[in-house]
Amino acid sequence: MKRTWTIIGVGDVPGSLKWYQSLFGQPATPPAHDYFGQILDTDGTVLLCLHAWGAHDHPSLTSPDTAKPGNGLLLFFRVDDFDQALAKARGLATPLEEAPHVNPSTGTKEFSLRDPDGYYVTISAL
Repeated sequence: MKRTWTIIGVGDVPGSLKWYQSLFGQPATPPAHDYFGQILDTDGTVLLCLHAWGAHDHPSLTSPDTAKPGNGLLLFFRVDDFDQALAKARGLATPLEEAPHVNPSTGTKEFSLRDPDGYYVTISAL
C-alpha cells in the first residue's frame, strides 16, 4: 500500500496540532518538534502533517506571504462520528464556512470551517 502525507505550512505548530486534535476528539499530545507535528489516526496512519513556515528549505513552505495558505487545497476528512466532529467544530470556528448539509453528489452529511491558518477544512460523514 502507498500512502500520501499531506503537509501544510502553519504559523504555530503546537497550536495547530491542538486545534486539529480537538476537532477530531483526540487526546492532546505535543508535536514531535516545534517545527513539525502529525495528526495520527488511532492505528498510527498519518492524517495530516503540520510544518512551520520557513523551517528548512522546502520551496512551497517558505512563507505564507508567497501565496495565500490553502489556495488550491481542500483538506477533506471523513469521520466516524459526524455529530461529535460538528460539536467540536462549532467550538473552534464561528461561523462555520459551510453549514451542515447533505452533499447531493455523495449523499453524505458534511460541513466546512477554516483552521487557524485559513485552510478550508471539510468534514464528511463516512
